[in-house]
Amino acid sequence: MARTNEAPSERTRAKRLNEYARYDRETLHAILDAAPYCHIGYVLDGAAVVTPTIHWREGEEVFWHGSSASRMLRKSAGAEVCLTVTLIDGLVLARSGFNHSVNYRSAMLFGKTEAVEERGEKLRVLEYFMERILPGRWAELRPASEQELKATTVLKMQIAEASAKVTEGMPKDEPEDYDWPVWAGVVPIVTETKPPLADPRNLPGIAMPDYVRKYKLG
Repeated sequence: MARTNEAPSERTRAKRLNEYARYDRETLHAILDAAPYCHIGYVLDGAAVVTPTIHWREGEEVFWHGSSASRMLRKSAGAEVCLTVTLIDGLVLARSGFNHSVNYRSAMLFGKTEAVEERGEKLRVLEYFMERILPGRWAELRPASEQELKATTVLKMQIAEASAKVTEGMPKDEPEDYDWPVWAGVVPIVTETKPPLADPRNLPGIAMPDYVRKYKLG
């Protein structure tokens, strides 16, 4: 999808550093899919609260889940929330302390949440979540019990009012600073997946599945 500078709403329009803003679905989807978790901003007892949680995307909807006793899930169900994700890709070291920065990809979504109530649909989206991360695992697991389903809340939100920012590249110094004798550049930052660790209580003969052995974040 081509890049566009058309913000879907005034509150999603980037006010600062708007040259880094992205509003196209391709960029938004890529950032949401690459981020391992998000933060949900909501109002609790008149005060702003931000809670981290794992999310997933299916089409034009973002989902997250947790215990039905979760304060965040109970208070944000059916409410207006702000969902954000950020990926740090590198430290940008300039020749002036005030020009230091980071390369990053971020997304911000506004919208009203909706609870996934119907049993079959709740099971389906939870399976989709598992299969998106570890294809093939859901079928190997013990089936979910009714109590587990009852104790789990799943919320979703449309990707309608959303914007992203992407920064990349080398530091941008003042023209006169390029002669200053100090090293400048980028220190890349990546999230690394380590080798899996087997539970010592695994049954004898249980081999590590290929989807676990080959798993890489993002």
